[in-house]
Amino acid sequence: MARGSAKSQTCDVLVIGGGPAGSTISALLSEKGWNVTVIEKDHHPRFHIGESLVPCIMPIFERLGVADEIKRISFTKYGADISRADGDGYRRFEFKEVNPNLPTSLQVSRAEFDELLLNNAQAKGANVLQGTTATDISFDADKGVAVTTVNDKGNATTWQAKFLVDATGRDAILSSRLKLKVRDPHHTSAAIYAHFKGVERRKGIDEGNTSVIWFDHGWLWVIAQPNGNDSVGVVCSPEYLRTRKTSLERFLMDTIEACPQVATRMTHAKPVTETYAAGNYSYSSKAMYGDQFLLIGDAYAFLDPIFSTGVFLAMETGMQGAEAIDACLKDPANKKTYLSDYARIIDRGLDRLAWFTYRFNDRAIQDLFLAPINPLNMRKYIVMLLSGDVFRPFGGGIAIVLPLFKLAYHVVNLYRGLARRLKAIRS
Repeated sequence: MARGSAKSQTCDVLVIGGGPAGSTISALLSEKGWNVTVIEKDHHPRFHIGESLVPCIMPIFERLGVADEIKRISFTKYGADISRADGDGYRRFEFKEVNPNLPTSLQVSRAEFDELLLNNAQAKGANVLQGTTATDISFDADKGVAVTTVNDKGNATTWQAKFLVDATGRDAILSSRLKLKVRDPHHTSAAIYAHFKGVERRKGIDEGNTSVIWFDHGWLWVIAQPNGNDSVGVVCSPEYLRTRKTSLERFLMDTIEACPQVATRMTHAKPVTETYAAGNYSYSSKAMYGDQFLLIGDAYAFLDPIFSTGVFLAMETGMQGAEAIDACLKDPANKKTYLSDYARIIDRGLDRLAWFTYRFNDRAIQDLFLAPINPLNMRKYIVMLLSGDVFRPFGGGIAIVLPLFKLAYHVVNLYRGLARRLKAIRS
C-alpha cells in the first residue's frame, strides 16, 4: 500500500518492539498518563532465547506489579556455577553472598514471560498492535516523528508521535537505519542453541543454577526451564564456527560431546526445538538518543550474555528510559539534560560488564573465577556482577576491590604469558 493511502493516527510515544524492554517502558509511561502505542512484528507467545534472569531484576517486577504472576510461571535459582569442560567439579556462586535481600532469581520460559509483560503493558493502557511492522521512519523538528506501519493484513497506518522508542532488540531497526550500529571489534562470537528434555540437572539447591562451562573455543550454557526442559547452547569464536562441515544440530551436539562436563549431563537428552544460530553477536551504537528518539535494551547494544544480564538490561533501560522520556515530555527545554544523564548511567553499567565480557575466555580470568582462595573478599564483587548490580555509583569496598581484581587479572595474565614463552624456549 502506498504511503499516501495510509490512515493517520497520533500518540505521545511510539514504541517499536514488544519484548521485555518495550513492554516495560510502555507500561510505565502509560501509568504516567501518556498515550503510548506499541507495535510488535510477531504475535505472542513466540520462541525467544535468554531465559535466565538475575536478582536485580526482581525489584523491576515489583515496580510493574507482576512479581507474583512471574513467580508462578518461573523456576527459582539461587546462583550460578562455572567450570571448565574437562574439569571434575564446578565453582558455585550464590546470590545471597552479595545481597541477602535478593537471594534468588528466576529461570523463565521466554514465550510465556514476554507475553505476560506485553499483556501487562496493555492492561496499564498501552495500545498494543501485534503482527505490525515499521516500514518507514522520519523526523521533523516541528511535527515530531512519523512512522508508517503495516500489519499482517496489509493495512498501513502513519503514526505521528512526540517521541520514538526503539526496543526492537537485535533487529536494532533505528540504529541500523541511522547507521549508528557498530560491530564490536573486541568480541565477534556467534551462538548456537536449542532446548532439550532429559538434561541431568545439578543436585539440591544447585538444580536451578545457570551453568557456564568454558571450553577451548568459547563457553557453553545449561539453563533449567520451568517446564522441565533445559536451554543448552554454545558461544564460540568465528574461527571455530567456520570449521563446521555438518548441520547446525550436529555441530552443536559434536561440541557438547567434546566437553565432558556437558556431555555427561546430556546422555539421555533429546531436542524439543530446532537448533538456532546467531552471528555477529556483540555490537553497540554510536548514539543512544536523539532529540526525538531513544534506543533501549539490545536496540542500543548487545553484550555476550555470559552473566545472564540480557533481560535485566532490557528492563532496566526500559524503566530508567520511562523516567527520562516522562521528564522530556513535561519539560522539553531541558530534554538534552535528561537524556544525557540517562545515557551516562546506562553506559557506565554496560562498560563495567564489558570489561569482564571481553576477557571472559582468557585463562587468567578463569583462574581468578575458579581460584580456591578469596583475597579481599573479591568473590563478593564477582557475585555482584552476576547479580546485575552494575548501574549504581560504586563506593566503599567495591571501589577498592574492583581495581585490585583488575590488577590481579593483569598479573596472572603476565605470568601466564611468561610461562608460555619459557616453555617455548625450553622446547
